[in-house]
Amino acid sequence: MHVQVDAPPHVLEDEIGLRIADPGDGWRDRPDMDPVATSTFRAAMVARARFVEDLVAEQAAEHGVDQYVLLGAGLDTFAQRSPRPASRLRVFEVDQPGPQEWKRRRLVELGYGVPGRLHLVPVDFEASGGAWREPLTAAGFDPGRPAVVASIGVTMYLTKEATTTTLRQVAALAPGSTLAMTFLLPEDLVAEADRPGLRTSQAGARGAGTPFRSFYTPEEMLTLAHEAGFTHVRHVPGTSLAERYFTGRPDGLRPSTGEDLLLATT
Repeated sequence: MHVQVDAPPHVLEDEIGLRIADPGDGWRDRPDMDPVATSTFRAAMVARARFVEDLVAEQAAEHGVDQYVLLGAGLDTFAQRSPRPASRLRVFEVDQPGPQEWKRRRLVELGYGVPGRLHLVPVDFEASGGAWREPLTAAGFDPGRPAVVASIGVTMYLTKEATTTTLRQVAALAPGSTLAMTFLLPEDLVAEADRPGLRTSQAGARGAGTPFRSFYTPEEMLTLAHEAGFTHVRHVPGTSLAERYFTGRPDGLRPSTGEDLLLATT
């Protein structure tokens, strides 16, 4: 939607995800796809994705990090959109077995396939208690070398126990590893103009059988990361992404508030 209806420059260009999802004709006519009503939320989504991909590029160029792990990868298409950068990385997509197998089939059907540098690792975060290190290593991940790990748009669906387990597992990775993790803020910390959208999102998630389970204040998330064993932790407000990627746009497009990031290193 960002590429199709927002003016350039585009913060992130991804139409491959749409091809994979194949929602059929008329998808843009759905109420939850209204280009005006959803503008701030899609801006927030492309901003967080761009931030992580910039982080991956920075860590690869400056520190030689060549492992990229996406926890709850969903329809992420970094490996297909960025073949040259991705060719220098081993990309590990960790996600629920059923949806991941469906994505594998769609990649094959569309001619992208699953190249050797892309590893699809099936894990049910809640059923496994949040444990994913063992299947990741079995898929070829080298725990002795640093990695960038991204958990984007995931923590709200998990219990705090599962997220705590994830933090501990990432904190135990090789020195020089970096985690970028998004988290939803409690409603009282969300800008008033964005609260109705948050409530609508909650209702939609609940109706789909995937309710939001966890919200965090920045202080709570930083504390969890410290206790998990990270050497350095930093709160990245969503508003800072607005300044970084949307300043000076003639159309005034800006991300909504309500989702911030934890940036932590081992």
